[in-house]
Amino acid sequence: MKKAFLFLFIATGTLTMTSCKKKGCTDETAVNYNSKAKKDDGSCLYTPEITMTGAADTTISVSTSYTDPGATAINKDGSAVDVVVTNSVDTSAVGNYTVKYEATNANGTASKERTVRVAIRLDNYTQTWNVTHNCGTTTFPLSSSPTVTAGSAGNEVIFDNMFTLLGGTGNATVNGASITFPSQSIAVTGGDITFDGTGTMTSNGKIININYNYVNSIPLLGGSGQCVATYSRQ
Repeated sequence: MKKAFLFLFIATGTLTMTSCKKKGCTDETAVNYNSKAKKDDGSCLYTPEITMTGAADTTISVSTSYTDPGATAINKDGSAVDVVVTNSVDTSAVGNYTVKYEATNANGTASKERTVRVAIRLDNYTQTWNVTHNCGTTTFPLSSSPTVTAGSAGNEVIFDNMFTLLGGTGNATVNGASITFPSQSIAVTGGDITFDGTGTMTSNGKIININYNYVNSIPLLGGSGQCVATYSRQ
């Protein structure tokens, strides 16, 4: 009889212990999430939910304007919450910048960030330029105001009106801040001008410095050598 009573006691105690589950917030996204809770009791509390407009990672060209598309925030019940924006984007210099959004309610503050990459891109080259150089007025007579446009390839730029009086078209490729003129020849009155060059654009996208190598076959006016040209954005 004693053994039967003891068994009944143990069984009853076990049943009581297993049926008593600890309650609390079981949603890991809540600020009061309880990892020990086995059953949700509806007590979960939430910070606002922020939704950014547009991409979370975007790239713009240096020295252009940037208008942030913004963000919105709501509480769990759908009511709107004000968003505080901290914008560190400097469009005048190459770099990676952050726009931070914060929204606060009684349960705390939520935040999200957008990355804005300011870079040198093709459109930074397709501008109107003023050119100064030490290339000479006859051997490599660069025009002071070439017209630069995009080529058919994604990284190609075309320099029309390459030379003073002689005109001509030069072709180059760009890769970020780097510009390269492969070896090429422009036929002009009386001969050819063969040249190549490499250069870099400054981080504000407003100046290009190019080192040229050239051979000019025009009799009496020609020659060969190296020179440096500075293209300044108008």
